[in-house]
Amino acid sequence: MEDFRDVFDFIDGNRDLYLSWLYDACRIPSVSAQNTGIGEMAGFLEGFFRERLGTEAEILQSGGYPFVTAGVEGDVPRTILFYNHYDVQPVDPIDEWESDPFEPVERDGRIYARGAADNKGSMFARLCAVHAWRGTRGSLPLGVKFFYEGEEEIGSPNLGIATEKYPSKISCDAMLWEGGSRDIGGALHVALGVKGLAYFELRLRTANQDQHSSLAPIIPNAAWRMVRALSTIKDEDDKILIDGFYDDVRETGPEDKFFLNNMTFQEEDTKKFAGIDGFLGGVSGYELKERLLYWPTANIAGFVSGYGGPGSKTILPAEAVVKMDFRLVPDMSGERVYDLLRRHLESRGFGDIEVEMLSTKPPYRTNPDDPFVRTVIDCARDVYGVYPAVYRNMAGTTGMYDFCTAVGAPAVLVGVFNEDSRLHAPNENIFVEDYILGIKMVAAVMGRYALQGRDSG
Repeated sequence: MEDFRDVFDFIDGNRDLYLSWLYDACRIPSVSAQNTGIGEMAGFLEGFFRERLGTEAEILQSGGYPFVTAGVEGDVPRTILFYNHYDVQPVDPIDEWESDPFEPVERDGRIYARGAADNKGSMFARLCAVHAWRGTRGSLPLGVKFFYEGEEEIGSPNLGIATEKYPSKISCDAMLWEGGSRDIGGALHVALGVKGLAYFELRLRTANQDQHSSLAPIIPNAAWRMVRALSTIKDEDDKILIDGFYDDVRETGPEDKFFLNNMTFQEEDTKKFAGIDGFLGGVSGYELKERLLYWPTANIAGFVSGYGGPGSKTILPAEAVVKMDFRLVPDMSGERVYDLLRRHLESRGFGDIEVEMLSTKPPYRTNPDDPFVRTVIDCARDVYGVYPAVYRNMAGTTGMYDFCTAVGAPAVLVGVFNEDSRLHAPNENIFVEDYILGIKMVAAVMGRYALQGRDSG
């Protein structure tokens, strides 16, 4: 590996400072779903760029919560864009947190705080890497741009505005996207894309108001009717029963199989973290990895109907509301799934269920043969001491497709969380070691990609 030891030593020497910066960011409750702390977080970032990195940042209008952008020139005319989001998930259920979600604490080598993993840990790993290069060498090896949004956790509804109104702020040669994970104590995950997503709300009303449950023999129950409708969508073997649902699913090709065969997945650790004895269908090995990354899904994310408070209340629910998310693989689209879902419910006698599509994002994949991909893989091997787990795409979803397609540059996901980081759940956390290694990883990518640009120039 190229000699970046002075940069790495600087990172180790500023460990406490870099942790304090992350703690300060995690103390701001920037919950986009509740519109709390958003302006404060955007202002904090603007001030951070000016006071800590000595560069000006801009807060740009998005039509919703603002973007924050900044840029720093480097020694070679090649630029990496760091995309991150500064919003976080709500903390509910608050009583399951072992400590204040917005007061970071370190326990057993982990940092616990809302946003530590998703996504402020990865965000500040990149900021610290820039600080370390400047503190060591006086300048950056290449140009960097920062682009932050505040709506990722609510579906990035205005992300497309950036490509339309602010193209100069996001033009680049390569992108490190918001985040990724690492096997605990082992290989870094390098992801080259994401699944897509279609998110729906299903609503059903069977009477003008809740009734006394003694009328259950003669008045329809909205909860039961919704349960029966949902049971037609997927069978006991986890196969989705919507007619035509699999028609657009791209077959697993030789390249995909290569990535799956060479990808590590910590099965036992995942079962332990989830508190389960086995995976659906009893699968493991190659089949498990193929299901996780290459299969579409139909998930019930929430079901609200009737009474859920303390004690008993004998009512017959008049309304049922269900949230569903469908993870999409190439070449599926959310609009097509919406049409198929409506047609499915109508054909099975559930045409009275209203279906609304709340958001959708197509799947995205980076060309695995791009030189930037090799740069990231090589740096991961050298920094972590083991060859990375390369994912053709992650099982999750971000707004990569529209943004990355418009920019026209390769995008790779690496980050600082792990399989037990509890994203979107109570006690969200990252390992301190992963945060420090994440800073070194970004610093290495900057240095090596700059050298490639100098060599090619």
